Amino acid sequence: MVDKLKKWLFKQPSRSKNGMNSEPVNDDEKSTKISKELSGTLKENVTILKQKIGHSTDFILRCLNDKQGNPVLAVGFLQGLIDQQILTTLLEELTAGIRNEDLSDRNVESWLMDRIPIGGITCLENEKALIHAVLYGQVALLVEGSTKAFAASISGGAKRAVEEPTSQTVIRGPKEGFTEDISTNIALLRRRIKSTELHFDSRIIGSYTQTKVSVAYIRGIAEPEVVKEISRRLDSINTDSILESGYIEEFIQDGVWTPFPTIYNTERPDTVAGSLLEGLVAILVDGTPFVLIAPVTLFRFIASSEDYYQRYDLASFLRIVRMASFFLALLLPSFFIATTTFHQEMLPTTMLITLAAQRENTPLPALLEALLMELTFEVIREAGVRMPRAVGPAISIVGALVLGQAAVQAGLVSAAMVIVVSFTAICNFVLPAINMAGAVRLLRFGLMLLAGLFGLYGVLAGLVPILVRLVSVNSFGIPYMMPLAPFYTSNMKDLFVRVPWWKMKKRPEMIGDVNPVRQATEQESFAEQAGEHGRDPMA
Repeated sequence: MVDKLKKWLFKQPSRSKNGMNSEPVNDDEKSTKISKELSGTLKENVTILKQKIGHSTDFILRCLNDKQGNPVLAVGFLQGLIDQQILTTLLEELTAGIRNEDLSDRNVESWLMDRIPIGGITCLENEKALIHAVLYGQVALLVEGSTKAFAASISGGAKRAVEEPTSQTVIRGPKEGFTEDISTNIALLRRRIKSTELHFDSRIIGSYTQTKVSVAYIRGIAEPEVVKEISRRLDSINTDSILESGYIEEFIQDGVWTPFPTIYNTERPDTVAGSLLEGLVAILVDGTPFVLIAPVTLFRFIASSEDYYQRYDLASFLRIVRMASFFLALLLPSFFIATTTFHQEMLPTTMLITLAAQRENTPLPALLEALLMELTFEVIREAGVRMPRAVGPAISIVGALVLGQAAVQAGLVSAAMVIVVSFTAICNFVLPAINMAGAVRLLRFGLMLLAGLFGLYGVLAGLVPILVRLVSVNSFGIPYMMPLAPFYTSNMKDLFVRVPWWKMKKRPEMIGDVNPVRQATEQESFAEQAGEHGRDPMA
């Protein structure tokens, strides 16, 4: 099975959006080759900067003169993208050095390299590299008589501090979340995985936005062919803007015509670190705190990072609760509509009499009742998200209570329908992945329509194509329903339940077998060493 998956992965066509299936061309490398070389005259290089970005009011350009008053050095930067305090110190150092030292018999280029720490300096050899350095928040240094420029990395400006994630909160676990700065996000991963095998491959995507995108993986654990496939799909993107990781997700994802997401997104560094240690690949995009993880299966969207920080028995129970909530959020309204409309004989007599009494004065059929309540809840939910944070929760709670109670008293809907819709919404919020919860909401409306038209037969007719689609979708060569279809016994230890950590001796089996061993195979728990008689294992 693994060999077949590899063959399928190798045969995938290029995902270029221009309709071509040829090998991707790196636009940055191509443009770098045809970019003009810098001039040896400071005046001409300064003119290049002024022509390209000098018209912008936030671009600052200063020239420094030597003792004789001749310009020997030019400094250019974009205000707001650099650290003003470090820049002031740098300019004072350069100005004092130029005015106090005799540079006539010394190369200004070598003097500059001695003045600034070598770790913060990058050599620029063409116009494109010079413009890119300024746009990325670096300070460009132009030297008289040199065909090379230099960029000092003193980026700064307004940045959001590392805070607790807002979309994936946990009770026990790290409280750090990714930010919009890709350098900060890479540092958060480095702090958790202190290994030389953690590798980042960066590229620039977007002709206007010039967004930095980095692929993170652990060499020796991640499958090399999966890394190559993800890199190939990223290199085939030809667009003018990338403003969020959702752009990247739609460009490279499998299963375009399915509501189920095939790429996981998270703003938790511990979730990304754990995925990397299992052989997955992460995609970091500058300007967003959400990091993409691939390849993934359906069951990863049900699991939570908190499952691995609590005891295995409690974590397994909560995971089963999430599984049940997934099916209830998808099927509960449909089954209620089908049974109350077409299959009343399936209900107990007492319940049937109670429901019939509630619906006696209700003017709408069960299907329209459910659709009305679901759409009303979606409007309230969207309003709660868009409202100011101080009043959003209050509007959502008060709006739902008032409208629900008023609708029941007015006789528009039955009380049982309000209970079903409310419990369905709560089950939908249990899912830790927002994109999976959105997919369930979309499919729920379709199943409700089928239930109202054809009863349980309609629900079954809607579930069959959903299951067929689930078993046919892949995520970068990995079957979406793995390890159930195809079935892998070794991966069942962390599926519906989670066994203790000392029992998970191997990583989940994905497409390859690069480094399957996670911990020593002879390791046992202290409870097993002590046996069933309470013997102290340290004795």
